[in-house]
Amino acid sequence: MNLDIQYNKNEDAMKMAWSGIKKKLDKIYEGGGKKAAEKQKEKNKLTARQRIALLCDEGEPFIEIGAFAGYEMYEEYGGCAAGGTVSGIGYVNGRQCVILANDQTVKAGAWFPITGKKNLRMQEIAMENHLPVIYIVDSAGVFLPMQDEIFPDKEHFGRIFRNNARMSAMGITQIALVTGACVAGGAYLPIMSDETLMVDGAGSIFLAGPYLVKAAIGEDIDVETLGGAMTHNAISGIADYHFKTEEESIEQVRRIVGKLGKPEHAGFDRVKEVNPSRNIESIYGIMSENNSRPYDMNEIIQCIVDDGSFDEFKKEYGKSIICGYARVDGWAVGIVANQRLIVKNAKKEMQLGGVIYNDSADKSARFIMNCNQKKIPLVFLQDVTGFMVGSRSEHSGITKDGAKMVNAVANSVVPKFTFIVGNSYGAGNYAMCGKAYDPRFIFAWPTAKIAVMGGEQAAKTMLQIQVAAMKAKGQTVSPEEETEILNRITENYTRQTKPEYAAARLWVDAIIDPAETRKLISEGIKAANHNPVIPEFKTGVFQV
Repeated sequence: MNLDIQYNKNEDAMKMAWSGIKKKLDKIYEGGGKKAAEKQKEKNKLTARQRIALLCDEGEPFIEIGAFAGYEMYEEYGGCAAGGTVSGIGYVNGRQCVILANDQTVKAGAWFPITGKKNLRMQEIAMENHLPVIYIVDSAGVFLPMQDEIFPDKEHFGRIFRNNARMSAMGITQIALVTGACVAGGAYLPIMSDETLMVDGAGSIFLAGPYLVKAAIGEDIDVETLGGAMTHNAISGIADYHFKTEEESIEQVRRIVGKLGKPEHAGFDRVKEVNPSRNIESIYGIMSENNSRPYDMNEIIQCIVDDGSFDEFKKEYGKSIICGYARVDGWAVGIVANQRLIVKNAKKEMQLGGVIYNDSADKSARFIMNCNQKKIPLVFLQDVTGFMVGSRSEHSGITKDGAKMVNAVANSVVPKFTFIVGNSYGAGNYAMCGKAYDPRFIFAWPTAKIAVMGGEQAAKTMLQIQVAAMKAKGQTVSPEEETEILNRITENYTRQTKPEYAAARLWVDAIIDPAETRKLISEGIKAANHNPVIPEFKTGVFQV
């Protein structure tokens, strides 16, 4: 096929895939819906997204994290758009800040299990990168029908207050703006922040509301007297400021952030940026629809890195993974990327297909150690089907070489940024810095597929197990029934491999427009550069 025609087909498929994600995001951005937003307006209250828009510097990027959180989950309760919160990294008076805003239009801002997970993820980002945190509080508290899944465990609701205390000890500024209810255990969040602002007639803080107070001790009291803005500013001393409007209170938050001392930096190297050799928009036309054809990962790299900056490491060795030093928006980076191209070596022609071979694992481990030695952040571009299997690989020590790579990734101390552009299967996910290996940020393209193995292999394996179990019980299974079972398994498995499924559970931070990859790497390193402490790099025991 003509290369230009193939490129155009690829571009159309990628843009269609992103368009499908964007439509879902547009629906998510509505929160609890237009009627719920109108009710906020009737109460002279802004929505969570309007508050963040006012808070952040105009024209600067806001990197939203967890927009898909809770997607197609909790349907029996009417859903939970974006996990009931809007969160991300934005610029406030020129400073990168982590921002978390309860969305009162979604079940009154109640906390579902995924809400807790999302808020803990944002606090983790703040702690890893030493970024100030701004909480915009407007929540009814824990969603009681699911209290057993959010209340008592280590990674549940209470961990948030533990993190408040830990961040304070780390010198990370936390500011709480109370624009609505702040109830029960949630009342501790603003009090454990450095400064608390409240909106008159709207913000309230109490361990128990008027109804519970009446039931518990028989006292009749209204919301404002019990825990309103004037009560906590003039009587309890819990809050530090109060304002008549949300707009005034948001402006005060900006003033506070504007006076923060300048942070120390980790010292990651940056020079003046140079545009990539290829237009960033050309990134859409490289990968085929369904990732069904080989492509050259070098072409994706050329769309991301500064022109002339890429120095490939061990170019002729371990060709199923590309390693190299480069610059992205001026920042020095180390790139580790799976290769999908058909290549020729001295022995034979082979389709690499994202498989990690012995030599590739060995090369990658060495390169990752080099980047840690040089204090260079790492960027992983995942399109991996796993490690090579079979007797030849096993006899050559594929598990040993894979363990070297996993060890290097696990013990890496420089910031790691992972982009899942295609497949992310099995141990390949781990070796290429999947979520379990603490990337500072992990993003998925619309073409991402995350699973323990490819759909076809997994479905056939599960079919064999299911049919064997049925036959063991004396049941006969016709070819037609096998086909029906296989189709059902395949459909379910395919649904679970989609990026929306992963993003709903926060296995990735966001599904992104591929053309945003370069910007997100730059913004991620800028955030990571705020943490001046880089531990000593140690790998422990290697099998050699």
